Amino acid sequence: MKLDTSSPRSLGPLPEVGPLAFGHWRFVGHDVRTATHLIETALDLGMNLIDTADVYGLDWGGEGFGDAESLLGSVLAASPELRERMVLASKGGIMPGIPYDSSRRYLTEALDSSLTRLSVDRIDLYQIHRPDMFTHPEDLAATLTEFLDAGKVAAVGVSNFTPSQTAALVSYLGDSVVSTQPQFSVNHLEPLRDGTLDQAMQLGLRPLAWSALAGGALATGHNIRTELMLEIDALAARENVDRTAIALAFVLAHPTRPIAILGSQKPERLRAAIDALSVSFTRTDVYTLIEASEGEALP
Repeated sequence: MKLDTSSPRSLGPLPEVGPLAFGHWRFVGHDVRTATHLIETALDLGMNLIDTADVYGLDWGGEGFGDAESLLGSVLAASPELRERMVLASKGGIMPGIPYDSSRRYLTEALDSSLTRLSVDRIDLYQIHRPDMFTHPEDLAATLTEFLDAGKVAAVGVSNFTPSQTAALVSYLGDSVVSTQPQFSVNHLEPLRDGTLDQAMQLGLRPLAWSALAGGALATGHNIRTELMLEIDALAARENVDRTAIALAFVLAHPTRPIAILGSQKPERLRAAIDALSVSFTRTDVYTLIEASEGEALP
């Protein structure tokens, strides 16, 4: 039986999105024309979830905090029609030097700053980027409820939260939490083992998988188990696709119907990634990949 990798994904009250999303961790250093072309390419390919964060820009050649949001804001200011084609996601809660702050005062300032940089009056999916263990989840829920009630965000999610941290927030915020963003790839299987994906099925959360290609290593094979790369290459040859498509298809095949976030800044690589949606995986295929990744047979 073929496992589902290609159907649209729901995100609570938001419009449906494609199974692949365009992530903006490296979306810096472009002129507006180049940046617009990247956004248009992603949207034309069905990658209508655009995932950014206020902290993006401290790496990858950006001048600093907020650069990725500011560049996207310049694109939207120049081409406002693109806003209606996307589900816009951003994140807050990381403050360099602290490092995490989910207090009402900080998040309110962070959200307003993100809205300004993005040239929008609403962020569709606002995610807490990293858990602040010194903010009570009831207080965080109250802050996020204010954002929802004010119409500044349409839905909320969490990123890099443990299952217990997510459960604590959901206990105060209910089904306003629609997503969880873990690191998940065939080379990083912790969400399969630590309860993150089980909880997503229990609570109806949509996983947004970051580093679905292990930072590109699953395409190159660098620092990846030889046994895993051999299995990926065999499946790629069978399906007549490249390694990237196989790695993405593995993420997409889970019954939580995750969304895999792509960070490539090359239009041709975004186009090639669409091949993942045509991969025909069976349970034998995915368990073979898991065994190769973990280096031992499943019991």
